[in-house]
Amino acid sequence: MTAGPHILIVEAPFYADIVEELRAGAEEALAAAGATVEHASVPGAFEVPAVISIADDTGRFDGYVALGCVIRGETSHYDYVCAESARGLQDLAVERRLAIGYGILTTENDAQAWVRARRDEKNKGRDAAEACLAMIALKRRFAGEA
Repeated sequence: MTAGPHILIVEAPFYADIVEELRAGAEEALAAAGATVEHASVPGAFEVPAVISIADDTGRFDGYVALGCVIRGETSHYDYVCAESARGLQDLAVERRLAIGYGILTTENDAQAWVRARRDEKNKGRDAAEACLAMIALKRRFAGEA
C-alpha cells in the first residue's frame, strides 16, 4: 500500500483573510486524502514558483499546492504578477514533472476573490488540493506504483 502523499502548501498571504480561507479548503481536502502537510509563506504570488523549486530540491514532497490572491489595481503590475506566477508554476510542472495544484486567484475585486475562496461557494483551495492529488496519483500510476 502506498503511503499518503506529503504536500507542501506555499501561500502568498498578501490578502491574508482570503488566503486563510483557501488554505482551510485545501487542508480539508488533503486531510480527507490522508496527506501530510507542511507550509511555507512567501511575500507574494510572484515568489511562489521559486519556493516550490527550492523545496523540490529537498526531495521531501510528493506535490505542491500554490495559494494566493492577486486583485487588479491601478497599474499593469497585476498583469505581470498573474502571468509570471502562472508561467513559473507551469514551467515547473512540465519541466520537472511536479504535481502542482494552482490556487492563486486572479480577480478584478475583493468580492470575486471571496466567491472563489469561500468553502461554501467555489472553494478553489479544495480544487487546488484535489488537482495536486490527482497529479500525484497519475505520476504514481505511470511509475507503476499504483
